[in-house]
Amino acid sequence: MAGKFELYKDKGGEFRFRLKAGNGENILASEGYKDKSSAENGIASVKKNAGDKARFEVKDSTSGKPYFVLKAANHQIIGQSQMYDNAASCANGVESVMKNAPDAAVDDQSA
Repeated sequence: MAGKFELYKDKGGEFRFRLKAGNGENILASEGYKDKSSAENGIASVKKNAGDKARFEVKDSTSGKPYFVLKAANHQIIGQSQMYDNAASCANGVESVMKNAPDAAVDDQSA
């Protein structure tokens, strides 16, 4: 099964998206957007930038767990991963986003 973006409205009324791998696991999540069109632009930006490994930045959380962010050309963060147990798992997450995002369909659950 191919990866997909889920576009949804959170409890606070903001639009968000998450990228799910083919196995259904969440591999990237967005910030909240006030309007749907901004969230859709965020999805387009992830699709455009996910193929460039240089756009990913691996970081360590305050608890020492690795995670990554995906940045657009303007250096704005457009998505963030979950926390991983180790660097190898985090690297696999980056690879999964690079593989799944460019051709992922959008499942609009915000209606």
